[in-house]
Amino acid sequence: MSSGHADPNSVRIAVVSSDPTFRRVINDQLSGLLEEKLDQPCDFQMFDDKAPASFLMEPACALITFDGDEELKLLSRLASRHPNMLLLALSENGSVSRAVAAMQAGAHDFIARPVSPEALSHRMSEMLADHRPAPHSEPSKTQQMLSQRGFEISGSSNGRATLTPKSEVMRDFEGFIGKSPAMQGVYDQILRIANSKAPVFITGESGTGKEVCAQALHTRSSRKSGPFIAINCSAIPADLMESEIFGHVRGAFTSAVDDRTGAAELADGGTLFLDEIGEMPLDLQAKLLRLIQTGSLRRVGGSKEIKLDIRFIAATNRDPLKEVRAGRFREDLFYRMHVLPIHLPPLRERAGDIMSLASSFLAQYAREEGKSFSMFSFEAEQMLKAYRWPGNVRQLQNIIRRLTVMFDGAVVEAEHLPDLLQRDEGFDQDLDQAIVELRQIGSAMSEMIQPFWQQEKQIIEGALSHFDGNISRAAAALEISPSTIYRKRMSWAQKDTA
Repeated sequence: MSSGHADPNSVRIAVVSSDPTFRRVINDQLSGLLEEKLDQPCDFQMFDDKAPASFLMEPACALITFDGDEELKLLSRLASRHPNMLLLALSENGSVSRAVAAMQAGAHDFIARPVSPEALSHRMSEMLADHRPAPHSEPSKTQQMLSQRGFEISGSSNGRATLTPKSEVMRDFEGFIGKSPAMQGVYDQILRIANSKAPVFITGESGTGKEVCAQALHTRSSRKSGPFIAINCSAIPADLMESEIFGHVRGAFTSAVDDRTGAAELADGGTLFLDEIGEMPLDLQAKLLRLIQTGSLRRVGGSKEIKLDIRFIAATNRDPLKEVRAGRFREDLFYRMHVLPIHLPPLRERAGDIMSLASSFLAQYAREEGKSFSMFSFEAEQMLKAYRWPGNVRQLQNIIRRLTVMFDGAVVEAEHLPDLLQRDEGFDQDLDQAIVELRQIGSAMSEMIQPFWQQEKQIIEGALSHFDGNISRAAAALEISPSTIYRKRMSWAQKDTA
């Protein structure tokens, strides 16, 4: 149900709730408050808890109240089908676990109920500030046809329209290079959560780009004009870390000859990135927890409370839950920080990006070193693609830089690459033995062959189970589109009823 005829220039807001009182209050009170803050008309559409997963006209923002699994599934479906829509989850259960569940399902932010219309309008205006939609216009038949065939129409400086394959729209993103499905999922997560005030916890192996991810979150947020302060906790001696992060006053210890502003104060109004947070001593973790909870700190040796406005981002290359179980990471700090998780895939899981990265690094370092390298030979390219890259993007970057310094020429040949790429230990099996083993496996499986659609179903349902029903993440891991999963499910349902 809609609030009335929509102004084509209005901001469309969907409200999904089984509570008619809540819908009425939102419709009566929130609209005027939000229009005043945005200085733009708002069109509210009201839905009960049976709201369709696909709206007739995609809203700019959807408010969803939820108390159970069905609402979380709806969040996940909406996040998958409407990647440009902001999702705001509201629940009377304001627990951390409920907030984490909402964020993992695809919500951009979580608010505990009850909440006043004034507070809700303030939060929504912040979310919409950097995502205000352009005036709505229906796509032409030509645009619809091209979209169905996988193209987008974009303008250019000379006024001519340009056709761009949709798969290339997000090729490079805020310092990242690559358009693999795994990275498309990361880009989507960054876009969804950048404007939230909630802490972000980035995991991934060394060299996967955790600081690039943190910088992208800051750049895409409403805090982009504020400072971005990065601290590598593994590079600071334990006895100096407290002063580095929290600062100190003169005389706090022997070498404290002047007052010192710590990283947290320097990040006021912006973002504080704590890389390798697992290396932080437990006593300092307790002090960090207090800063996150209260928003204020005391310098080492000081008594004055300093109020700060900081967005916290943490990262680690370890499994944080294992660190908690081992007693090396405070459980309360983990749950306070692990509100919006992002996992960066290792390079071996995004093999399609290897040559894009290598070519970008080659162009950069050839220019810096005054060399003429411009491409890779077929043999060199195959070696780069076959290697498992335990050091991830950083290792690839270092290898490309080294060869541009050590060699000359226009083409990177196989002999320019280090010996470790010549014989990848991860694939150091005798070929004949591997063939024998594959034949044995094939013989053993010959009596267990299932129809192809059943094998597809097992694979897709296994991925969905692994990602707790999140279709977007499952699709990214399987390197297929979310629409493929929906289409397959419909075909399975037809087979089951046949």
